[in-house]
Amino acid sequence: MFRLFKHYVPHAVVWLALIEFLALLGSAEAAWHLYANQAGFDAGPLGERWLPLATFAVANSLAMMATGMYGNEGLRSMRFATARLLAAISLGVIFLSVVGFLLPTATLWRANSLYAMAMAISALFLIRLVLTQSAGAEAFRRRILVLGAGARAARLAALADEPGSGLEIVGFVAMSGAEKKIVGAVPREDIPNLSDHVVMLRAGEVVLALEERRNALPLNDLLRVKTTGVHVNDIASFIERETGRVDLATTNPSGLIFSDGFSAGQRISKVGKRLFDIVASLIVLVIGLPLILVAGIAVVLDSRGPVFYRQPRVGLFGEPYDIYKIRSMRTDAEAAGKAVWASENDPRITRVGRIIRQLRIDELPQLWCVLKGEMSFVGPRPERPSFVAELEQKMPYYAERHMVKPGLTGWAQINYPYGASVEDARVKLEYDLYYAKNYSPFLDLLILLQTVRVVLWPDGAR
Repeated sequence: MFRLFKHYVPHAVVWLALIEFLALLGSAEAAWHLYANQAGFDAGPLGERWLPLATFAVANSLAMMATGMYGNEGLRSMRFATARLLAAISLGVIFLSVVGFLLPTATLWRANSLYAMAMAISALFLIRLVLTQSAGAEAFRRRILVLGAGARAARLAALADEPGSGLEIVGFVAMSGAEKKIVGAVPREDIPNLSDHVVMLRAGEVVLALEERRNALPLNDLLRVKTTGVHVNDIASFIERETGRVDLATTNPSGLIFSDGFSAGQRISKVGKRLFDIVASLIVLVIGLPLILVAGIAVVLDSRGPVFYRQPRVGLFGEPYDIYKIRSMRTDAEAAGKAVWASENDPRITRVGRIIRQLRIDELPQLWCVLKGEMSFVGPRPERPSFVAELEQKMPYYAERHMVKPGLTGWAQINYPYGASVEDARVKLEYDLYYAKNYSPFLDLLILLQTVRVVLWPDGAR
């Protein structure tokens, strides 16, 4: 795994993204020469056109990230990758059109762009076809040896068996006689040399999944394995890296305390994030104002009641504040006066409300909260005080999610459908803790890009 700032990306994905970026550059350069040949002028030196070539490649690379082409499904399914590739190129065209309007010299000419898009689609399709047909998903799988054969080891086996998993567990080693969850696990005493066993299995990583670590850590074995160049990891860090979640079942306070995370309070990052929130919210408010007006008129025509509603939420450091949204439910949605979880196909949602929820238009008034500094563009979803009081009693570390500002979009929102139960809230908490622990401007950018995917292909909007 390649650690980009504090976020891990598989090496194969990094190499694929780099190859496809070069393919985009090559397509733009070939299109330039093709057009120059047709129009009868000299293409000129490469240094004179580096900016439009780079703009073309960067715009389409970001669009591919935004449409989920580097997610598990995009790496495994040629059909999925092709559909998302066409959507990504379409997004790239829109973005380049805007850039071309503002900075004409920073983009390719229209004829060049047309040729470049056609060549890029062909090149990227061919790259994905070669990967899926020759190497397939195996090209993105990593070989793991698990030390342990109990419940924790079984958890890793289930993780490896999930669709789209990038893991291949090459073996389990039962470190004690009490570990009997994994059938076929090799007892430690049957292995003369653990480091030789790791090399024989061609494992790229060893994961420690002991049920009881006190006085049971095989330090000499782990040291020999480490000196062979194989990475050694504990189960909590491993699951966090692979799933993008802080796993509550295997995490303990000391692991969080001595980790290198939770540095979102650094002054430069904090100031930069705030400046981005102000500029971005102003731009989106100006662009989104017509949508708010149209949605408001539709709400008035569809059902009785106010266009906007205000609701208390819990913000930074547990301080309460009010959010503003376009009303998407009936006015008697909580007639009993008690907060109610939203559910799938919730009958309280109006006809117009269902549409504006899927398109996230109902969220736009919250930009006012971003401008005031009560929220951020990216952060955990703000919850209602009654839900927070309940969830803090039922799960550990829930209060820690309030150590960063709540956001319009976030790591949990793009990775998990809208939660409607305590169990859903637990999973989303694991994503929120990951965000709070591993915050960086890069992670914010990744979330913003992936929010495009969520808006274009809404899953679980309630």
